[in-house]
Amino acid sequence: MPNKIIVKEKICNFYKKISIPGDKSISIRLILISSLASGTSKVKNLLMSEDVYASIQAIKKLGVKVLVKKNICRIHGVGMQGFKYRKNLLINAQNSGTLGRLISGILVDFPFPIKIIGDKSLSKRDFKRIAVPLRKFGASFSLKNNCNLPLIINGSKKLKSIRFFENKGSAQCKSSVIFAGLKADGKTIIKAKKSRDHTELLLKYLKLPIKVKKNKNFDLIEIHKVNKIKPINYNVPSDISSGAFFIALTVLTEKSKLIIKNVNINPTRTGIINILKKMGVKISFIKKKNYKGEAIADILVKSPKNLRSINCPSKLNSGAIDEFLVIFLIAAKAKGVSIFRNLDELNKKESPRLKWGSKILNMMGIKTILKNNTLKIYGNPKLNIKKEIKIKNYYKDHRIFMTSVIGGLVTGGKWTIHDVNSYRSSFPSFMNILRKIGFNATYR
Repeated sequence: MPNKIIVKEKICNFYKKISIPGDKSISIRLILISSLASGTSKVKNLLMSEDVYASIQAIKKLGVKVLVKKNICRIHGVGMQGFKYRKNLLINAQNSGTLGRLISGILVDFPFPIKIIGDKSLSKRDFKRIAVPLRKFGASFSLKNNCNLPLIINGSKKLKSIRFFENKGSAQCKSSVIFAGLKADGKTIIKAKKSRDHTELLLKYLKLPIKVKKNKNFDLIEIHKVNKIKPINYNVPSDISSGAFFIALTVLTEKSKLIIKNVNINPTRTGIINILKKMGVKISFIKKKNYKGEAIADILVKSPKNLRSINCPSKLNSGAIDEFLVIFLIAAKAKGVSIFRNLDELNKKESPRLKWGSKILNMMGIKTILKNNTLKIYGNPKLNIKKEIKIKNYYKDHRIFMTSVIGGLVTGGKWTIHDVNSYRSSFPSFMNILRKIGFNATYR
């Protein structure tokens, strides 16, 4: 099996319409919520990635029947108290922080100890941030080094409501507490720094007892215990985080134009759009609509004649947290010095992405200064690489792989990118869509 890909030719200008897979964040949340529903949920356009398959396998271990046929996933929910109880139960979250953290909130009342593990990358990530608030409900959590996986949960049938201040802007941490709050007596109150709100919107659509009061920097969320969740019928919109790679490809390829169809443009996810507009990119939403609380549209992007540098407002960070690697790539070809601040959260992902973002640009010949979670990028609009660049030992971070492929296609040189299958955790059709645009990959 090939373990690396060679990119050695720039892509030619293009005008394409593409469709990308369903949103990963929503897909995983739908699987978990549907497992708690009383009856059969039907989900269309579910993202068929490794992270989502891991989520399906997790609920199967809890006694939930799942049938996937073509583009439709049927989940036979067992109700709020219907999980099958088994001793020595092991759930493998693989590379998915979303799965590992959210399912921990759901399992706070599990009557036997249950162990959650993950791959090498996930096992290095911080799970203390969910264990601390979830312990307050009454469940017991033990972690390696009080921080990392494996995580062992000893649930409690007498869960009490809590008050929690989430000040990092972590949607995973917030959602984990929300799920636990659905099982706890009384009213759980969360003050949460702005982050993705897919969980809140989904619960509102299901008419569950959640109230959200939005403020400038924080949201105030109230959750009450529920006894029953109705089955879900849902068509997952396309993932803007996956679309970001093709947006970057278009921006950095002269005389190009792209339409990405039916994309989730939830305001908590469109930081990349706001940032790129400030950099002079012509990008717009067409055919806008509302779907079960989520904003959906086609995205139209055109390559600009000139790219401006940006002094990026930190308030845009949370809405672009998964897209900064391609934003850095775009800044590398902008005129002037771009500055991105307060990005410590990037180093808590599958890899230390802030460090890797700087490292990749340095390999390209772009000057950067990384200090105190602030990255300065000295852009070069005439960047044209002639040398060989090797990308390896990056913890198989899917976004580093895909960013590197895009980098090779728009800057020249010879890029050798290892761990070729890493993208399958979030975007298994990535290479197929690239081929439709005009990229012929060489594997070794």
